[in-house]
Amino acid sequence: MEHRKMEREDIFRMIEGGKSHGTEVSENMPDDRVYTIKDIEALPEGERAELIDGKMYRMATPTLTHQDMLMWMSVKIWMHISEHGGGCKVLHAPFAVYIRNDDHNYVEPDISVICDRDKLDEKGCHGAPDWAVEIVSPSSKTMDYIRKCTLYEQAGVREYWIVDAKEKSVFVYNFEHGTSERYAFSEPVKAGIYEDLIFDFNEVV
Repeated sequence: MEHRKMEREDIFRMIEGGKSHGTEVSENMPDDRVYTIKDIEALPEGERAELIDGKMYRMATPTLTHQDMLMWMSVKIWMHISEHGGGCKVLHAPFAVYIRNDDHNYVEPDISVICDRDKLDEKGCHGAPDWAVEIVSPSSKTMDYIRKCTLYEQAGVREYWIVDAKEKSVFVYNFEHGTSERYAFSEPVKAGIYEDLIFDFNEVV
C-alpha cells in the first residue's frame, strides 16, 4: 500500500462498506436520553465510556497489540519532547479530555499531546489537545474513523492520527491545513506539529 491522500468520503465508504469493519461496541443506553459528564463520573469502578453530543459509548478492554503500540508511541513522543526542550505534555489513556468544555462531550484519546498547559489540571484536559492519536481496536472502527474524527476537527484539534494495526496503516489528518493522508506501516510517518519526529512502525510490528 502506498502513501496517498485520502478524502473523508473515501474513509466513510471504507468503513460503511464493510472493508476493515469491526464489531462496534454500541451505546447500549436509551437512544432518547442525553447523557452528561455526571453519568461518566457515576460509572462503576473499572468501567470506561466516552460521550459525544450526549450519547454514551462504552469502551472495550484494549488488546495486547493496542497496548504495545500505545506504549511505543507515547515513549517516542515523550523522549522527543524531553530531548528538544519542548513545553508540550504527552499523556496516554486513560486520561480525561473535556474536549468542548461542556457537559455532553468527554473522550479519552489513546494519546494526547497538549501544548497549552493552562488547559490542564488534576481532572484532565479542558479543551482540545494539539495532537490526538487513536489506536484502532476491532470494536472501535466507527468511533475512531468517523465519530471522533468529526468531533476532533470541530473542537479544534490541530492533528489527528488513526493507527490501524490490522490494516498496517496510519491515517494522518492535519486539520490546520485541511489535509488527510494514508501511510503504510512500511513508510516513515512524520508528525506535523514537530519538524523532526518521524515514526518507523516496523520497529513495533
